[in-house]
Amino acid sequence: MKLDFGSVRSTTLSEYVTRFFFGGVVTVLAGLIADRFGPGIGGLFLAFPAIFPASASLIEKHQQKRKRRAGINGEQRGRIAAGLDAAGAAMGSLGLAAFAATAWQLLPNLSLWQALALATGLWAVVAVTVWIVLRRLW
Repeated sequence: MKLDFGSVRSTTLSEYVTRFFFGGVVTVLAGLIADRFGPGIGGLFLAFPAIFPASASLIEKHQQKRKRRAGINGEQRGRIAAGLDAAGAAMGSLGLAAFAATAWQLLPNLSLWQALALATGLWAVVAVTVWIVLRRLW
């Protein structure tokens, strides 16, 4: 795991707009569903991976472009990179499940900010722990 700020510089404005637009559309749709069918059903749709589909396609495109500049067909490398991103999303999803379960249990008894702070802390612990365990297994 490392930070690579080079990828931030290589991302174009249109790619950021794609990510934010897709995330915004999913959030609005989840809100409309919650208004119509209630917060329980709306919450199911709020858990939709709003950013992942756009990110995976952009990661694949970046890898293909990078390999093409080197004179190599980067199609396979793009798919592998998108697959690795999906693995990270799956690990993060376990953290999200811990966050949601914790918030669900704590919100009736604590203030909003206390419950969210505890749930966020647990999300981070679970996601990082899953990453560490899987890294050692691979």
